[in-house]
Amino acid sequence: MAKGRPKYDSRSRPPREEEEEDWAPKTDIGKRVMSKEIISIDQIFEMGKPILEHQIIDALVPNLKDEVIEVSMTQRMSQNGRKSQFRAVVIVGDGSGHVGIGVGKADETRPAITTGIRHAKRNLIKVPLGCGSWECGCGKKHTVPIKVIGHNGSVVITLKPAPRGVGIVSNDVVKKVLALAGVKDAWAFSRGKTSNVYNSAMAVFKALDSLNRMKFVGSWETEEPSQQPEAEAPKAEGAGEGEDKGKETGTGETGSDGSGAVETTGGNENKAA
Repeated sequence: MAKGRPKYDSRSRPPREEEEEDWAPKTDIGKRVMSKEIISIDQIFEMGKPILEHQIIDALVPNLKDEVIEVSMTQRMSQNGRKSQFRAVVIVGDGSGHVGIGVGKADETRPAITTGIRHAKRNLIKVPLGCGSWECGCGKKHTVPIKVIGHNGSVVITLKPAPRGVGIVSNDVVKKVLALAGVKDAWAFSRGKTSNVYNSAMAVFKALDSLNRMKFVGSWETEEPSQQPEAEAPKAEGAGEGEDKGKETGTGETGSDGSGAVETTGGNENKAA
């Protein structure tokens, strides 16, 4: 090998690790994160704007864990013949209410995984947790608050709340997604071709994301409005004051003998007018 020649072929693209540079944000949200105007990922979720730079997640959620659930090979036909690539399906999450799923493709395995991690960070969602099982009622955030259903392709995943100590009753793919999302107890029911790893993972992801699109009064962590004690109806000002005055001071009536005697309701004695 000639001296000074780069480690990779000059005609091919260098590895992604060598392309990493200091982050220069290009979006408005990225600039606000860089200037410390936005200090929490929940602020971006409340704004409802998409995350277009994975460095935003690196700055706001630094304790993310990633796990590769599938690496497969894809092929496409070109003028020069078949071109093969690796496809990686990756899950990221912090184990406390945030999870994302991404897919990356590249000519090599490692760049495909790196691309999948970046894609998963841009797809990060918030997962509301609670205690939705009628068998538990502990009030802690350990399961899904209600029954949710997710569809992707032919796969249909149903998640139901479970009491503490049950664990995640599901297959390995569903269990990995729920564990990184922070769900500790849940029952999962599946239909369709669950051998497709990507469809199974995305069905769970959509089931959890459906909680963010539901209209709910208050917060998932609090009890339902129907279980809260009803407030007493306010009394009318005139009626309430009149009744109280009548009980305390009494109402006077003129006697039948015309003497003008007044009888009080509070005592047994008559007072002359």
